[in-house]
Amino acid sequence: MESLGLDRTFWAGRRVLVTGHTGFKGSWLLLMLERLGARVTGLALAPDAPALFTQMGGEQRCQHFIADLRDHHTVATIVQAVRPEIIFHLGAQPLVRRSYLDPIETFSVNVLGTAHLLDAARHVDGLRAVVSVTTDKCYENDGRTLGYCEDARLGGHDPYSNSKACAELVSQCFRDSYFARSGIGLATARAGNVIGGGDYSADRLVVDAVHAFRDNRDLEIRHPEAVRPWQHVLEPLTGYCLLAQRLAADPAGYAGGWNFGPPPAQMAPVSRVVDLLAARWDRAAGYVRQPGDHPHEAAMLTLDSTKAMERLGWLPRLTLEAATAWTADWYRAVFAGEDAAQACIAQTDRYIALGTTARAAA
Repeated sequence: MESLGLDRTFWAGRRVLVTGHTGFKGSWLLLMLERLGARVTGLALAPDAPALFTQMGGEQRCQHFIADLRDHHTVATIVQAVRPEIIFHLGAQPLVRRSYLDPIETFSVNVLGTAHLLDAARHVDGLRAVVSVTTDKCYENDGRTLGYCEDARLGGHDPYSNSKACAELVSQCFRDSYFARSGIGLATARAGNVIGGGDYSADRLVVDAVHAFRDNRDLEIRHPEAVRPWQHVLEPLTGYCLLAQRLAADPAGYAGGWNFGPPPAQMAPVSRVVDLLAARWDRAAGYVRQPGDHPHEAAMLTLDSTKAMERLGWLPRLTLEAATAWTADWYRAVFAGEDAAQACIAQTDRYIALGTTARAAA
């Protein structure tokens, strides 16, 4: 994976803890770390059904712990037993609509859960770097069309977005109060709207779309005009791993917040993504606006990832057309019976082969 800037010698045999490893992004990260040679431990809730983690035999690919981040004692016990050198914190309640239904769960998992993990981590001898993953929604949204830089004001209208802004502040507090003094690198990573095969979460555009296409019915969309920074899951995961490498080597120099989003041309409305997915599915994009009142969601979300590109050498390699094509291809293949893990590995190998040039799928 050297073409991506990832150093196999750094990761080989490295003890790595991933929270949220049973989720969509966590499962892809687990496969990436496996291919880098890391010794991965996962800490998460049991996977939902269906789940990519289950499809790819995730329990056999890592040391697997089922635990709730809200259980401070259990989290601390696992972290102390594992003694990780690198931590990727992806565990979260990640859904905006669910956060409206249960804000207390959302804040307790995303804020207190982050505090529990970081409190446990600060007592680990040999820990070198922590990458705490939040979201592009952690910024106070003022409707700007230019991307939010890392020093933009934090905020969040809905409970999910606000909880992730709070998680950013918790991470900053632990970094300044504990990790910086111990020489441990702690950074937060803010990605755009991540798509790719294996996301089965409720109220997610892609999974709703591919199921509608498979069943030959129209897709219901809440906000077809909403603009988001779309990117394939392999893009930010590469950034997270690059960031961890740099944090381990220079904790003070790479601490803080980092954006991993697509270039401005890839910011597109929901309707455009549906059109592209449908075209790859060989059918007309049939969608209708979902009736009824819906909770507030931002009309425009944008990120400026100049810092990651200039300082980490991270580069978004897939166009929007490629990202949607790869996503549709994954679901069509797995729906047709292809092994999910092999589908992920094939796309990972294809991504590595792109080298340093962004290009569309064939």
